[in-house]
Amino acid sequence: MNLFYSPNAKEGKLILGPVESAHCTRVLRLVKGDTINITNGAGKLMKARIIKPDHKACVAEVFESRDVQPDRSFSLQIAIAPTKNSDRFEWFLEKSTEIGIDKIVPLLCRNSERRNIKHERLMKVIIAAMKQSLTAWLPDIEPLTRFDELVSRPFGGTKLIATGSADPLNNAGKLYSRGSDVLVLIGPEGDFSDTEMNLALVNGFMPVSLSKNRLRTETAGVVACHSVNFLNAPG
Repeated sequence: MNLFYSPNAKEGKLILGPVESAHCTRVLRLVKGDTINITNGAGKLMKARIIKPDHKACVAEVFESRDVQPDRSFSLQIAIAPTKNSDRFEWFLEKSTEIGIDKIVPLLCRNSERRNIKHERLMKVIIAAMKQSLTAWLPDIEPLTRFDELVSRPFGGTKLIATGSADPLNNAGKLYSRGSDVLVLIGPEGDFSDTEMNLALVNGFMPVSLSKNRLRTETAGVVACHSVNFLNAPG
């Protein structure tokens, strides 16, 4: 099954964007009359029939549409400092999208080695991962956000800050309650500064240990994402 992304897709005729159109007609070599699957990334899954196979603006007509329930009954948000090596950060985006996440906030910290991001490029990575994992829900990714701004935001769920200085006994299984919304902060390779840690604690964040070993930033992000999803697994 191939899944295409069209954010404004609705019943009736629709036109795929240039990237999706090229993939549909040039890569997959689909032709008039072929059936394709489309999602708007907001829980809508559609079947459509190609009526005009154009590599820049492929036209299709939706003949079946259904709403897909969210993958989770809780909200999982991870605020993470982008890594110096952009490939590693993109790897985190890809894997967390495949595992299941609702929002990603690139975090600007005092010790951040990367202080700018290309939002459009990151969106492409997330969209590709959504299509690969065949889900109808596209995670939200925010612009680069300052640490002090992020921690001062209201958040009604569990607030965790991952740090190597946390007590190993303070793991996600102990601090997180199944089914509750959660926001996890993941710092840069140099970890959070003392000032940032204190500010997080003042704003209700609890230090959490993700492993007895020291983890790379992107690894810590994937571990946090998997841990929360695992703790919410059925059974």
